Order: sequence, then C-alpha cells, then structure tokens
Amino acid sequence: MTDVSGGALRPARGTGGGGFAHGTRVLITIAAACVVFAGVWFARDILAPAAVAAVVVIIAHPVRHPLERRGWPSWLATTAVIVVAYLILGILATLLVVASAQFIGMLPDYADELTATVQAVYDWLTSLGMTSEAAESAAAAIDPKTLLSFAAGVADAVLGAATAFFFVLAYVIFMAADAASLSRGGRVFGTAAADTIGARYFSGVRRYYVVNASFGLVVAVLDGLFLWWVGVPIPIVWAILAFVTNFIPNIGFVIGLIPPAILALVVGGWPLALAVVAAYCVINVVLQVLVQPKFVSDAVGLSLTLTFFSVVFWTLVIGPIGAILCIPLTLLVRALLLEPDERSGPLRRLTGDPHATRT
Repeated sequence: MTDVSGGALRPARGTGGGGFAHGTRVLITIAAACVVFAGVWFARDILAPAAVAAVVVIIAHPVRHPLERRGWPSWLATTAVIVVAYLILGILATLLVVASAQFIGMLPDYADELTATVQAVYDWLTSLGMTSEAAESAAAAIDPKTLLSFAAGVADAVLGAATAFFFVLAYVIFMAADAASLSRGGRVFGTAAADTIGARYFSGVRRYYVVNASFGLVVAVLDGLFLWWVGVPIPIVWAILAFVTNFIPNIGFVIGLIPPAILALVVGGWPLALAVVAAYCVINVVLQVLVQPKFVSDAVGLSLTLTFFSVVFWTLVIGPIGAILCIPLTLLVRALLLEPDERSGPLRRLTGDPHATRT
C-alpha cells in the first residue's frame, strides 16, 4: 500500500501495526481482565475447589516419577499420587476441625474474664478521651457475644466446606489421572517454550509451598511452646493458626498474632499480652520477615508489592481461600499472559520475574 506520493504507508506512530494505539490496547486489556475476573468471582464456589485440587495435585505429582522408575504400573503410581494428595487434604482438614472445636469449647470457660476485660478496655479508652460510642465499638471486638458469634461462624464454615471438600476430592482424582496421561504424551503444552514455562510454574508452586510449610512448622512449634510456657490457654490452636497463616504472605503474621494476644490480655492482663506480642515479633519477624522472604523470592520470583497486592486481590475474587492460593494464582496469570510474549520483558521484570529478559 502506498500514499499519494508513491511512498509506502506506515502504521501510525504508537500503534505497533495492530490498528490501535498502545494506550487503547492497554485499556481494552484492562476491560477484558475486569470481565474475566468478574466471571471468576461469580463462579468462585466452583473454581475455588478446583484451584485447591490443582495445587495439591501439583505438590503431590512428583511422587509418580520414582515409583514409575521402580517399575510400578501407571495406574498404581497415579493411585499413590491421589493418596498423597488426600493425606495432605486430610491433615489440613483435621487441623482446622481440631482447632475450631477447641476454640468453641474454650469460650464458655472464659466468659466472665472476657466480660471483665471488655469493661476494663472500655474504661481505659474513655479515660483517654474517646467517646463512649467509639470506646464501646472498640471493646466489642472481644465481647463474649461477638466471639461466640465468630466461633459459630467458624463451625458453620467448617461444616459448609464439606460440600466443597467433596468436589476437591473428586477433582484430585480426575486431575491426577489427566496429569499421568499428559506426562506420557511427549510435549505437554505443544511447544518446547510452553513446556519450559509450565515446568517452571509447577516447580515454583511446589517450592513455594515446601518453603512455607517448613517455615510454618518451625514458627508454629516455637509459638505454641512459648504460649504453653507462659500459660495462654489452648496453645495448640494458636500453633495451628500460626502454621496456616504462614501461607498468607505479608499479613499472615498479624492475623496469627491477634487472637492469642487478646486471650493473653484476658487471662494475664497487659503484661502477658505484651509478652506474647514481643515473643511473636521476635520469632515471626525474624523467620517470616527477614529469612523466609529470601527463600520465597528464590522459589517464585514475585516482587514484595505484587505479593501483598495478590493477597488482597485474590481474597476479593474467590474468597478467603484466595489468601492461601494467591501466589500460585498470580504465577498462573503471569505464566499465561506474560511469559509467552517476548515483548513483555519490562512487565515481567516489574513482577519480579528473574527469567525476564531486558528489551
């Protein structure tokens, strides 16, 4: 195609030959992403169990390779993967049920102490000049009725998860079988480059959860032993909470600290509560803030800002389980949308991808 002067027509500056200016393409991409994530939000009750099952199968799948090298038939190796996946889910479910039951059983025993603490906090806040309405709202956080309502909500959530858990168990069977057939078919995703991206994603997810589980176990044991030593009730519950919240990047430490600190305030006053806060800061900050992020960064290659944003974003999109699955889901979005595109190097570097090439 030529212009009236005989010269070849060139795309308008900034369009990249695609017919749209760069800014227009960005806006279209953002609009499409909003539509997709809105659809994910509407289908979260179906997609969240599938995401849990996929992550568990990714973690358990490496069990297959040494078994097949030893001569196990494919169906038996697949069964082993399913058993390992079920063990992971069973252990997590048992921990949550035990923690919920102990928490619910503990509350009536400390109802009087909780009521006295609520009144003491109310009096202290009003003495600082806070209005009675604001002080009442702040103190209501540890009111026995509020905590009993929260405990009932936890029990309902555990029972309500039974249906979703059934779907997770079914998904695990189908995904493990599909993974077995795909692994025997040569190229899994069609090209060598796509297989490299997929292998890097699966490896990153496995390393992420292995690192978090290892640090979470250490943190849970240390926190639980300290709480038992200073006499905070049901330390096993708070140890389990510390382990689970360790899978929530950045803000998991705070979530795991608040309940035992409040209970320490109830049973031992401000000195014990401050001791718990100080111990958690020493144990959790050193391990989770100073040491663990280095290992996590090496495992997944995500920037700290994106990691924090992903917690909030995926919790909004698929519910509370999104806080635990946020890293695999963010890695999946990057693997699907950015890594196959050779022009996405700058965006990949912004996400913290160590494999991004400079352009």
